[in-house]
Amino acid sequence: MWAVIKKELKTYFYSPIGYVFIGLFLIMFSIFFYIDVFQYSSVNFEYIFYSGATILTFIVPILTMRTIAEERKNGTEQLLLTSPLSITKVVLGKFIAAALIVLITELCTFLYFGILCFFGDPHITTALVTLLGFLLLAMAYISFGILASSITENQIIAGVITIGFFILVWFLPQFNTAFSSFSLINLFSTFPEGQIDIANTITYITFTIMCLLLTVIVMQRRKSVR
Repeated sequence: MWAVIKKELKTYFYSPIGYVFIGLFLIMFSIFFYIDVFQYSSVNFEYIFYSGATILTFIVPILTMRTIAEERKNGTEQLLLTSPLSITKVVLGKFIAAALIVLITELCTFLYFGILCFFGDPHITTALVTLLGFLLLAMAYISFGILASSITENQIIAGVITIGFFILVWFLPQFNTAFSSFSLINLFSTFPEGQIDIANTITYITFTIMCLLLTVIVMQRRKSVR
């Protein structure tokens, strides 16, 4: 599995993908940081991540759309399916590599926390809880993105499916409040308040595991057909 993780990380950093993801996020995060701190005189680091969660909706597909779709298009998927590694380890390796990119991005946001310390006294515990919730949201997004990538060999289609799904579950509660528990981005709202909601945490973890299992099943069925 470590071989897959290293391969994926090299792909992210030997190509523009990783830099584009981190760069786009930090650019947008900087804009929201400026608005919150200098326009509204707020030193609440965690509130900026409300906007950060929105950014994830549109840039996570940059990380995930190529994970498996590109393997199919280039014909290297067969090597994965016949490698000594189990399909589960291959999928987990790709998932962990993408999650590490998000984690690196999160660590970069501590620069903004340091800046806030000059203007006020931001709450470190609340900030850490927010970062945990943000990582859980990102992991859920990544797992679905990988699932979408596994069902097509076209990266663009995988990206469109991923963004479309994220937007759909985002706005579902506006049509019916019964769908509130299905909105991944709405589940994040308790974390910037410094609360680790057990139910929301379990939902994120369950959704992530479910998507990864479905990805394994899709690839396993494709392997059995070959």
